Amino acid sequence: MSKVSARRSIRYRIRRKISGSGSKPRLSVFRSNNDIYVQLINDQDGTTIAAASSREKDIAAQKVNKVEKSKLVGAAVARKASELGIKDVVFDRGGYIYHGRVKAVAEGAREGGLQF
Repeated sequence: MSKVSARRSIRYRIRRKISGSGSKPRLSVFRSNNDIYVQLINDQDGTTIAAASSREKDIAAQKVNKVEKSKLVGAAVARKASELGIKDVVFDRGGYIYHGRVKAVAEGAREGGLQF
């Protein structure tokens, strides 16, 4: 089994257990080699409520390492969620290990005021 297919099966296993609603959306994380992307998703409607990534101008302009950028992305999505009146979310690590950049996103979102 390749690394990609192993992550896919882990992701599907996680998604069977968690889903987001309008009042408590799913905080989904996607990690590429260079960037990290985060979305708040309402699974009942199949819509993205808010999104943030390390490619946004204010975050990309920072000259810090990828873990620090991930923390900034978490804080950015928390700021957007609070503007929409969202406090509680369900964290979806997307099949990645809760370590490094994924953990930094969660910590940044918690510091920004999100609860999960």
